[in-house]
Amino acid sequence: MAPSADSPRGLFVGLATVDVISRVEEVPPRNGKVTAVRQDLAGGGPALNAAAVFAALGGRAVLAAPVGDGALGRLVHEDLVACGVELVDLAQPGFAPPVSAVTVHAPSGDRQVVSFDGSGYPDAVPPLHAEGFDVALLDGHGPSAARSALRSASAAGVPVILDAGRWRPVFADLLPRAAHAVCSADFALPEDVPLPPVFAVTDGARPIRYRDHGNEGTVEVPAVAVVDTLGAGDVLHGAYAFAIARGDAVADALRFSAEHASAKCRYPGVRAWLETL
Repeated sequence: MAPSADSPRGLFVGLATVDVISRVEEVPPRNGKVTAVRQDLAGGGPALNAAAVFAALGGRAVLAAPVGDGALGRLVHEDLVACGVELVDLAQPGFAPPVSAVTVHAPSGDRQVVSFDGSGYPDAVPPLHAEGFDVALLDGHGPSAARSALRSASAAGVPVILDAGRWRPVFADLLPRAAHAVCSADFALPEDVPLPPVFAVTDGARPIRYRDHGNEGTVEVPAVAVVDTLGAGDVLHGAYAFAIARGDAVADALRFSAEHASAKCRYPGVRAWLETL
């Protein structure tokens, strides 16, 4: 869906990777080999994938992440252009995005990921500006970039959403100042860290639990025939950011994002589902 002049604007700050995705009928044994039934090559990372979803839903998405201009960086650039996502490249000279090797078990849709994660993310980044955006999503990769975006968003009154898949030390700074946090059930939160006004916990196909300014509730996750769970969490975060940016209530935004995350699981890879929107 092409954005219009009044489409929601989202700033996404965090990780960009190159994902090499292999779909297999059985996971290889130790020191063994199997032949993939499908392979895909695409940009990846929580912030990048969420931005791609935001854009596919009709929003104007800007990704701030280190990508670089080498061979791997060009792959990410091309993917972002195809997805309609604008890039603010935080890379320093010689930087190359990390590669994630992803194996998807076809019978179950489960995935395994081996990656350098955010290793090599620059410590020093130019100031990030959130003015003019309707929402900012931070995935916690690149602490300097996340803090810069949070400061700007707070000053401009832009709601900040945290994608908290697993605990990172920077979350101790981000959580108390964010407006929303959408976490996985694996997120190990220290007891002494204050939470934002909206705090939601996803747990696969189980209901999403949330607290919205002291009011607690749950949102059911639609059941689907699972083909591939890879990127479902990123879809949920991107759709949630879109819904919040356009003014949806929290419970409605969670329902909207859960529906899209479940729908994504019916398709292989991280890009095929976007073509259905």
